Amino acid sequence: MSERVLPGRTNGLITLVAADTLWVDLTADSAVPTAPGAFTCSPARARIGYVLLGSHAVATVRASGGQWSVAEAEVRRAAAELNAVGMDRQDLVRVGPFRGAPRQECDEETPLRWRRRITGELLEPGGPERAARRELGRPYHLAGIDWRQMLVEQTRDGTQRTWWLPRSVVRLLDAAEHTETQWVQAARARQASAAVTEPPSHPRKARDADGRQTTSLEGPVASLRPYNRELEGQLYSVLSRKPGTSRRVAGWACAVCRTAPATVLDHCHEHGYVRAPVCQSCNTLERPDHLYSNDIRVANRYTRLFHTDTDDWLRHWHRCPGCRARTTLSLPHLAAWTAHIACRSLRPTHRAARGRKPCGVLRVSWTGSQNAPRSCLLTVAVDFCPSGEHRILARVPYREAAERFRAWLAEVAPAVAAAAGPDRLDGLPAQFRPVIADTSGEDLELF
Repeated sequence: MSERVLPGRTNGLITLVAADTLWVDLTADSAVPTAPGAFTCSPARARIGYVLLGSHAVATVRASGGQWSVAEAEVRRAAAELNAVGMDRQDLVRVGPFRGAPRQECDEETPLRWRRRITGELLEPGGPERAARRELGRPYHLAGIDWRQMLVEQTRDGTQRTWWLPRSVVRLLDAAEHTETQWVQAARARQASAAVTEPPSHPRKARDADGRQTTSLEGPVASLRPYNRELEGQLYSVLSRKPGTSRRVAGWACAVCRTAPATVLDHCHEHGYVRAPVCQSCNTLERPDHLYSNDIRVANRYTRLFHTDTDDWLRHWHRCPGCRARTTLSLPHLAAWTAHIACRSLRPTHRAARGRKPCGVLRVSWTGSQNAPRSCLLTVAVDFCPSGEHRILARVPYREAAERFRAWLAEVAPAVAAAAGPDRLDGLPAQFRPVIADTSGEDLELF
């Protein structure tokens, strides 16, 4: 957009109505669709001192006439950041509903809480149809993003509805919520330090040379710190019960993507060790798609786990001392690797408009467990074949699958393989723990 004079511009500031127009104009070609009313519609509230645009917090200014304004340069900066975000509409993350999910804390000073807002709207009678009508006072956008244009609804077993958003959008909204939380915490800290000498205000105000009252953003917002193996070797069962663990986790950047704020502690369910703090998006990406306790579907996301971002994920999984010592993966991940990589050449294909298409959907099941490797057997099959066939591709003993994985690991990620091996057994329990049953709620497994 060219630098033209905007209605309501004064000394680099523009009114909220003009900012709404500018925001939509600047992001018209963005991969992430944006919504009008980013400054004037719920959940945006100019009076709290800022408005979220993507993962950027734009400070609001109240002029002497009582009219709220924002800096035009900040709106342009936020738009540029959003335009740089790429989006794959096929790479989806489930955002609700989750039965038995922990309830988010209700903090009226951090109004985004995007998961709670989406779930609350879509669970109301009428669901997405009613939400799409944008009734008066209803939240239409989230941090200036039109989430309804990207929401995907799926139905399982003909009854259970689930909602999904593109992974890049989930990370963007998580980052926005983190930015808002840090902003509010910084404002509270400044308010507390100023309370001794001046009346409390929220947030602290200052006056510029023209007498306008502005919102002060002095004091940097706490940035995410990189994870540097601070929790290595600690047991999840112990660490998860320590007071303040959740707050500590929220201060790290995700150990896998290293961009979004961490929200959960990923851990190995076979050995019980903490791997690292990760964001909700990465935690969902690695979660096996269980049909039953010993049966998983090998979804398209495994292409990223074992092809696109292989080194990052293998390094992450081997943060578990047990998996690293045995140079293997936990059983569900090893089973998925066997189906997706080791048995790839066995999967039949069918003619398609552009070349040939892999047959059906891969599924892998197993009998026994990794604690009895001689009797543990992995069975790789194809479901939903277009010709109506459900065929078994291979039956692979656990030990053979583990040996194949070790050879593959040494080839594709030699640095990860070099850090593993039987010479790293010091400090491990003499007998490995069985797989830990997840009790945190449906579809919330942390593997």
